[in-house]
Amino acid sequence: ELSQGSAAAPSAEEGGEEQEGEEEGEKEKEKEKEKEGEKSPSIPSASTAAARGLEEGAKNQFSTFSNFITTINQKKEGIGNRNSPTQLVIPNIKNGRDLPPLCLDVRQKQRVSVDTLPQELTAPFPPEPSLPIRTKTVKDFQDDMEKSKASGDWKAVHNFYSTTFDSFLEINAAFKKDTNSPFNTIEDSGIDAKFVNVVYDALLNTPQDVQKSVLKGIINGLLQEWTGPRTKDDLRAYCILLQNPQFSNTSTYVIYAHLLRQIAALTEADHHFLVHWSKKISQKRFKQVVERLLQFISLRLFPAKPEEFPPMVKCTWWIPSATKVLALFNAANSLISPPIISYTDFYNSTLDHIDLMEEYHNWQCYGNSHRFSFCQYPFIISIAAKKVIIQRDSEQQMISIARQSLVDKVSRRQKPDMNMLFLNVKVRRTHLVSDSLDELARKKADLKKKLKITFVGEAGLDMGGLTKEWFLLLIRQIFHPDYGMFTYHKDSQCHWFSSFKCDNYSEFRLVGALMGLAVYNSITLDIRFPPCCYKKLLSPPIVPCDHNTLVGICGVTLDDLFQIMPELAHGLSELLSYEGNVEEDFYSTFQVFQEEFGVIKSYNLKPNGDKIPVTNRNRKEYVQLYVDFLLNKSIYKQFAAFYYGFHSVCASYALLLLRPEEVEILVCGSPELDMSALQRSTQYEGYQKTDPTIRYFWDVVLGFSLDLQKKLLHFATGSDRVPVGGMADLNFKISKSETSTNWLPVAHTCFNQLCLPPYKNKKELKQKLIIGISNAEGFGLE
Repeated sequence: ELSQGSAAAPSAEEGGEEQEGEEEGEKEKEKEKEKEGEKSPSIPSASTAAARGLEEGAKNQFSTFSNFITTINQKKEGIGNRNSPTQLVIPNIKNGRDLPPLCLDVRQKQRVSVDTLPQELTAPFPPEPSLPIRTKTVKDFQDDMEKSKASGDWKAVHNFYSTTFDSFLEINAAFKKDTNSPFNTIEDSGIDAKFVNVVYDALLNTPQDVQKSVLKGIINGLLQEWTGPRTKDDLRAYCILLQNPQFSNTSTYVIYAHLLRQIAALTEADHHFLVHWSKKISQKRFKQVVERLLQFISLRLFPAKPEEFPPMVKCTWWIPSATKVLALFNAANSLISPPIISYTDFYNSTLDHIDLMEEYHNWQCYGNSHRFSFCQYPFIISIAAKKVIIQRDSEQQMISIARQSLVDKVSRRQKPDMNMLFLNVKVRRTHLVSDSLDELARKKADLKKKLKITFVGEAGLDMGGLTKEWFLLLIRQIFHPDYGMFTYHKDSQCHWFSSFKCDNYSEFRLVGALMGLAVYNSITLDIRFPPCCYKKLLSPPIVPCDHNTLVGICGVTLDDLFQIMPELAHGLSELLSYEGNVEEDFYSTFQVFQEEFGVIKSYNLKPNGDKIPVTNRNRKEYVQLYVDFLLNKSIYKQFAAFYYGFHSVCASYALLLLRPEEVEILVCGSPELDMSALQRSTQYEGYQKTDPTIRYFWDVVLGFSLDLQKKLLHFATGSDRVPVGGMADLNFKISKSETSTNWLPVAHTCFNQLCLPPYKNKKELKQKLIIGISNAEGFGLE
């Protein structure tokens, strides 16, 4: 077997467990010496797995990650208290201080990305050892495969695989595009991707002894005694081995773990090359590697057959190593626009079933050193899991505040009041905005408590309906064009902050607080802000202690402006690509004009901007300054108030785990609709799900276009988006309306309830439903 301590030198942080691994490694090496007659160490279960795979066929050999998740969800088993694995600490190279870290350092106040290699790291590389001469081409290999399948003689194919994977040098000799070229740049890995893909695609269709020879060769390469820094040929070999489909089989996980460990232990400069080379992998192969890593982590956490793996205490480094390698692929994915795969493809839903708060507390206590936590790598945590962390963190803060209030009451010998556990907001419908503003300002110490709304003069108890009604009414009033706080852009169908100057920006703070309250009280708001807004909301993700520090300022581009003002952005884009004389033809300066309350005001984009003409040479600077003015500087006070309002409720380190897109989903819900899931979770009142009217309803709804489905959801719930927990979290209800079938359907958006008359046929139901949902602006209260 591959010994625990032989794969890579342990870091100083890994402590006693790694020393045990080294002792076991020495024993294993002694065993190896006794087996000098053999070509490579034995692989206990690889041959059996390969044979089983050959019998079952390539399609059934490996279980998919999605199937595993389904199994986990069915079992709903907890794992109890697990020992948190020790984090692999990658040593920094001396001259690498300017190289950004590859894993997202969520304890920092900014997000980092991989860029180009600093000049000091481009020093001469160690000389590459000479490679064996291998002349086999893709066509030669394919011909050998066809002959072997026809004749049953696999000798030529076996020789190719056993030779190619016998060492890192042989891997390079086979798959390097030109063995005489160094390929020492991040732009080109020098890997013949087509040949690699063909060889791996054929591998699972070969006999078990061929597959076993590949695994033995990989072990030989991993057991090599490393001296000095790794060469670029070594990195190429790692990049190729990561794509091996055999590592989807749990019987190869011991080998896979050691491969991941060696890659995780590389220097930052080497990681930098792997990241840039990985982004050149095809989307299909890239996604397969990511899914393989996610499956490896999941099966180590929840093994279907625990006896297949070594005890957890002896391989605590498995999960940190795999997560670190996954971080390299996440970094590669973020370097490309659009990304190779969606950021949600890095989510591991298995983590929803572990003790997330323990992970969060470990991260809070230990940061990014000494102790591993998945919170160090937030890209792997699903949005649903992050919402749980944020809400529980808030609940703990609320409990702490309520406990202190209770202690204060008792110490003063006063009778405790249960209302102290809630944020009680009393408002008049006729003064909704001003009353809400006053209440939230007066009770800012209670913002993290559970929200309860009372409308003055009404005898309603808030069981959730009044809270949602308050949000709906308040958002509708604040975002109305006549109110002047926000401008609605029809082209982009989104709101943006009005740049009008005023004496008091407290109402913008109210909107920010509303968004924070919506997150904590699981209310989906019908707000249309562009993605740029959420990027600014996390700039920085934690409110700075120094009140003079600028907040809500982030790097913005022309792409951000396209999402808000596409017509203006298109004009600026035309300016950048204009082939004529910009200065003479446009006659513009570094000065812009805005209308405020009927008065045209001018603003200089830079000092003396009105005297600086825009030319072909400086037009890029002009466009960048103009975009920055529109999205940052001209609305700074408005957005700063909005920022502080949001963070007055959501002041939590958990925000460091979120991407801007995830903040938007928490506030507004997801735009992806699954009406079949809504059908499965719908409750009925006065109807049975087998009643003809209900069958007609779902036949019609499932046949609707996406636009009509969104209108139905908006009609019934007040928003056309889905909560983070999915359709089941809507608690959607269909009630029987004892009215004439001539009536249209009625909705109670506060309760996500649709009242449906007992229509006699599908045609009538469809006609009335479309009329109802297509003319749903405004609503009445009984």
